[in-house]
Amino acid sequence: MGMTYIPVNLQEALHLRAEKKAKPLAGGSDMMVQAKRGIGLAPEFPFDVMIITGLDELKGIKLLDDGSVEIGALTTPHEIAVSDIVPWHVREAAAGMGAIALRNSATIGGNIGNASPKGDLPQPLILLDASVVLASIRGERKILLDDFILGSKKTALEDDEIIKSVIIPPHDFSYLFYRKIGMRRANAISKLSLSAAAVVKDGEILDFRAASGAAGPRVIRSRDAENIIKGHKVEEIPSLMDVFLDAWNEAISPHAMPLYRRNTTRRMLDYFLTSIHSGAEEGIIEEEA
Repeated sequence: MGMTYIPVNLQEALHLRAEKKAKPLAGGSDMMVQAKRGIGLAPEFPFDVMIITGLDELKGIKLLDDGSVEIGALTTPHEIAVSDIVPWHVREAAAGMGAIALRNSATIGGNIGNASPKGDLPQPLILLDASVVLASIRGERKILLDDFILGSKKTALEDDEIIKSVIIPPHDFSYLFYRKIGMRRANAISKLSLSAAAVVKDGEILDFRAASGAAGPRVIRSRDAENIIKGHKVEEIPSLMDVFLDAWNEAISPHAMPLYRRNTTRRMLDYFLTSIHSGAEEGIIEEEA
């Protein structure tokens, strides 16, 4: 059984991470489950752990001078969901994470660091080109979240680093779409999720992007498929649809319930693009029940 440490500030935590290789523990919604031993028994970790819930340096949401939003690693889904400066896609994903108790104890850093294919927050963050700030006694580095998550439960985090924050660059989308599908309407693990967004000006699609979660070992975002739509006129959408959707099909993992996920993702993307083509009012595209 490993040792447990409670650092009083980030600098102490970074030294514990470097010298003891202690793993950060905040909300514990993933780590505590993995270490459980049974009813009435305290969890045991085979490695040193440091409880970082008291580190103020990793808390809070703030608007940066360039319009980006920085979210501290210890920020909870509830705090994200009710923030008026966090982008809409991320708020929606945070609001749908598990039960109320989990949304008030889990953290964005833990949700990202766990790198579960079914994690709720990585998918919209990758859509928005979010970056992760990683801290160590060597300094800080920033990496795109899409490059940070390497696969299921695998990240680019070095063994002396801690996730410090997430930075989301500014966007001004004309159309937005988000949908999470689970076995029930609330408190459900994601079976499939999709975020999409587009910028349309004077009838031209200047930007188009989509990201799918729980459809493979990591979030799926196909830039090749997006480029099929970008730069074209809205009136061209019907002629591009099949080529675009086929490209998305190729991006979905063949091992992740391919028929269900391919068909469901295809329907949602078709709905989003068809809504834009049909002249839907700019803003959030609500999918019909």
